[in-house]
Order: sequence, then structure tokens, then C-alpha cells
Amino acid sequence: MGQIIVMTSGKGGVGKTTSSAAFATGFALRGHKTVVIDFDVGLRNLDLVMGCERRVVFDFINVINGEAKLYQALIKDKRVENLYILPTSQTRDKDALTKEGVEAVMDELRKEFEFIICDSPAGIEKGALMALYFADQAVVVTNPEVSSVRDSDRILGMLAARSRRAELGQPPVIEHLLLTRYDPIRVERGEMLNVNDVLEILAIPLLGVIPESQAVLRASNVGVPVILDDTSNAGMAYADAVARFLGEQLEHRFVKPEKRGLFSRLLGRTA
Repeated sequence: MGQIIVMTSGKGGVGKTTSSAAFATGFALRGHKTVVIDFDVGLRNLDLVMGCERRVVFDFINVINGEAKLYQALIKDKRVENLYILPTSQTRDKDALTKEGVEAVMDELRKEFEFIICDSPAGIEKGALMALYFADQAVVVTNPEVSSVRDSDRILGMLAARSRRAELGQPPVIEHLLLTRYDPIRVERGEMLNVNDVLEILAIPLLGVIPESQAVLRASNVGVPVILDDTSNAGMAYADAVARFLGEQLEHRFVKPEKRGLFSRLLGRTA
């Protein structure tokens, strides 16, 4: 049976959709049959980040309402084998997500896929709560800012109290921390929380640190998951995080300012 993984946060704009696309692609690149689902009904963006917006015919809500079969709505990625996208509706509202409907889709997907990634909307409204309800594991995405970390702490409380596992008294949702938009230079200046500050507040295992990078914006604009840009720091950091999720022991990179040699500094002065 497949594992359901929710990408969640309390605050918007922290990189959940970027992270959902990167993780789904990373799992598929490693041979795991993976589907990523957009739970942000009415404000979908996952299809844009995955570069398949023109291929959307049916969506998640059509499947829930019985207007289409699941495999009519699933979009197979053209670049990566084993990768599928389930877009959501741009025209419905969050009330279209019913617990019974989502459960039926999840049960069907579990039979076919190793990993089912749920790209959650921000906050604690219905779409976000529905995305986390069925989760086996959660990747809590946060920026190194006090407001973002505080909101993520509230999401951890929701995972502990409002998930199906909590309701049924099952083992709790396994939690992971993904720290995004990390800038070691700004951290040194005291403009951002450092990794240890965030870990002290949230007290969950660190899965990865994704550095602030223009590569993320470039990738989103052209509809390519940033993990496929294996020359960028962000792409490499996502690949590391996927590897850690799958059990590899890797040192965290990109958490300290890059040391520049004399030659680099001289070039920097003349640039």
C-alpha cells in the first residue's frame, strides 16, 4: 500500500508547491511510482510548476463527484517515468472536497502508487485539513522567520490532533522539517533564524535545508521542477532531502556562507 505524504505549512508562500513538485520528481527519478495531488481548490498552481497546465481535461473534483474516472484525470509526466499529476479545479471552492470523496480517491491511489504527495494549501481551512487528514507522513515546510515557524508549530498541533491516525488512535503521523529560502549570510547578520533556532522551536527531525535561489523562480516560470536543475544549489538540496527521506545519511549542505578564495574575491571586486 502506498504512503500518503502531505506537504504542509501554516503560512503561504513558503514553497510547498515547489517542494511537492521536487519531491514527487525526486521519488520518481529513483524508480518509485509517484503521484502528486493539488489540494488548493480554486487557486491551483501545481500544474503550472509541473509544466502540464495545457493537458488538464479532468481534475480531482471531477473524480470526487463521479464526473470522471481517476485515470482520466491523472496526467503522466513527459520527462520522468513513474511520475503522475492529479490537478484540481480552478472553478470550484474548498467545499467540493468531501472526506468520503477524498478517501475513495486515496484508497484507489494507494493500490497503484508507492508515494502519494498531497500539495496542501496554506493555513488551517478545509483544503489544508483535508490534505493532512489521511497522511502517513508530513513534510512541514517553513521559512527561517518567526511568523512562519510559529504557524508551522500550529500545523504540528493539527497533525497530532486532527489527522485520521489521531482519531483512530494509530501511530502518529511521521513528521519532517523542510527549511526553505535559507540565506546563511542573512542568518549571520541576525536577519533570519538559524537552523538550530528553528529546530529548538519545532522539535522535529530536519529533512533538508533549501537555500534561497533564483533557480527556483526560473524553474517555476518554465514549468520544470527545480530538482531537475542539478547544477543549482536548490536542485541539489532537494535531491539530498529526497535521499534522506528514503533513508540515506547525508550531511546538510548550504547552511553556512560559501567561503570565497582570493581569486574569487578579486573577480568579485572587478565585476
